Amino acid sequence: MKCLYCGCEDSKVIDSRSADEGRTIRRRRECIRCGKRFTTYETIEDTPVLVVKANGTRQSFDAGKIKNGIVKACEKRPVSMSDIDALVDKITKRVYNSMEQEISSKAIGEMVMDELKNLDEVAYVRYASVYRSFKDISSFMAELQKLMDGKK
Repeated sequence: MKCLYCGCEDSKVIDSRSADEGRTIRRRRECIRCGKRFTTYETIEDTPVLVVKANGTRQSFDAGKIKNGIVKACEKRPVSMSDIDALVDKITKRVYNSMEQEISSKAIGEMVMDELKNLDEVAYVRYASVYRSFKDISSFMAELQKLMDGKK
């Protein structure tokens, strides 16, 4: 870290503190040559993840959209907001841990359905009915049959 005053590249850290709710580290430094003090900040570098929609458009990943869809699927079901938040966090971590810069909306939808299946089967079927956009009762029944076969 170069000193702002003399350009020396040697400095020592005097104090380190967490800032920005733990997402940033604030470091107070002292230049070895001139003795002047300055502050630096160390932050996590966020690499944006783009979601590739079915029509080919791209938009930034937004965990809020996932949460909204899950909340709608879980309406009037015995699913707590803490369970929903945990599910959204789990999916968000899976998306960022994939280390991909782009992910398809289909892949995210599949992740949501996998997690919802374990959380609440009715919410799963609700989400699947919108996500898979069932055209008729037979496709809806086929999904229910897969769910029933998985329980056996």
